[in-house]
Amino acid sequence: MRNRSILPLLLAGLVVLALFAFGGTGFLGQLTESTTPEATFSAVPAPGAASGEPAAPAPAPPTAAPENTSGLPEVRESALPAEGRRVLNLIRAGGPYRYSQDDQTFGNFERILPRRDRGYYREYTVPTPGESDRGARRIVAGAGGDKYYTEDHYESFKFIAEGS
Repeated sequence: MRNRSILPLLLAGLVVLALFAFGGTGFLGQLTESTTPEATFSAVPAPGAASGEPAAPAPAPPTAAPENTSGLPEVRESALPAEGRRVLNLIRAGGPYRYSQDDQTFGNFERILPRRDRGYYREYTVPTPGESDRGARRIVAGAGGDKYYTEDHYESFKFIAEGS
């Protein structure tokens, strides 16, 4: 009787030991394929790399900037104020944002931007030097990658031509 109560504990211990020994990558460490870049090995080492070392992750292919189908005038990213370029970089990085109102749904109540379902657009504050509040400048980003700049608190918008 005593051997039966020890058996489940012994099996559980062996499972934990196997997971520890094989890194949780599947039975005997071979059946589960990893998709993380850190676990990717190159069949041909990179120049100067020793055989068997992890391959350097390939650079992400450049994403094509969305085309301006809005009919709105364009502003080149390089022509935005420095604060606007910094906010664009924060948007690309996913934050953190300076204001609690940033990364919130923009309702497009003015109907200047192309009409989309609610939640498609998000707004971000572009700080204005010398202003004691958030000021009037914003970037509005669409879920499709399209981005717009307003310097007059939504009275007008310009499509941001990113990468230029």
